[in-house]
Amino acid sequence: MFSKTPTFSSFSVNSLSEAKTFYHDVLGIETDDREHMINLKLADGKNILVYEKPDHAPATFTVLNFVVDDVDAAVDQLNAQGIVMLQYGGPIATDAKGIHRGEGGETIAWFADPAGNILSVLKSSML
Repeated sequence: MFSKTPTFSSFSVNSLSEAKTFYHDVLGIETDDREHMINLKLADGKNILVYEKPDHAPATFTVLNFVVDDVDAAVDQLNAQGIVMLQYGGPIATDAKGIHRGEGGETIAWFADPAGNILSVLKSSML
């Protein structure tokens, strides 16, 4: 039914101005302002709308994944920007640097935006 329908994703934040500073100035993503939201213009031509929500609660799952060639280098760059990687235990345990090094080439590190939404940098053998 929707196989040829254009799609986009969106998520909420508690402060649109903080989100714009983070996504544009820190992560370097091109943004444009919309009424009561910002548009993240991603490298693959897709757009994600970010909107302010007064009762925002951060997602408990990853809302945005950035595919990179080298997760260690990406983590180093994020750390240099003052971004701290999230630490997990159990089946997705991360090392001291905050990177999960899974079997089969899955390497991923998670971090949060100022609103607490979870983002990741990953290198995947599946992509």
